[in-house]
Amino acid sequence: MADLIACPFCRELFARGEARVCPACGLTLTDISKLPLSHDALAEDFGIPTPPHLETLPWFEVRRGRGILVAAAVLGFIAFFAPWVNMTSPEMHVMSGPDLAKHSGWIWGACVAWFILFPMTLTRRSIDQMRGARVAAAFLSAIPVVTVAILWLMPPHARYVPIRFDWGWGLYATFGLGLLATLIAVRFGGRIDDIKVSRGALARRGETLH
Repeated sequence: MADLIACPFCRELFARGEARVCPACGLTLTDISKLPLSHDALAEDFGIPTPPHLETLPWFEVRRGRGILVAAAVLGFIAFFAPWVNMTSPEMHVMSGPDLAKHSGWIWGACVAWFILFPMTLTRRSIDQMRGARVAAAFLSAIPVVTVAILWLMPPHARYVPIRFDWGWGLYATFGLGLLATLIAVRFGGRIDDIKVSRGALARRGETLH
């Protein structure tokens, strides 16, 4: 242990001389003997309970907006490959999100946003982590909304041949899911003063932490 140094934030261990700064946190590595005990160590040695907002929740936890965001990300990703444009002139043709993105690359942003939102939301397994991801989740959720809005303001057109089309259900679904996800994301994790404690040492002190 005397030959180990650690990051003061994430506590990742390194052999002395292996690195000077933590590659993940960017903080200067410190002698492990000079670091205070981690929260897990304090809880093990002194019986200090884990604060409710730091407790690890189950993978399938759906409360506090987590389930809605995960479902919206999955459905939004599916809707991206659904019909976005039903063209009737000069030819009958159904175009999905990827078909439009082949001509306008920025449309891929909606697909990428859903693709990133899913694992980001799924890996936030504590109330503190969920609340800390609000800005990122709201930003990703808003990208499909902005994408659809731009298409509505600047619909597909041709210079010499008139184009007639109707918007497909995939476009409306993308807009609705993006709007719902954005509204949920700004409150991702819920309030910090209404945490119900169902397990751990604090559970015997009451159900609500104020």
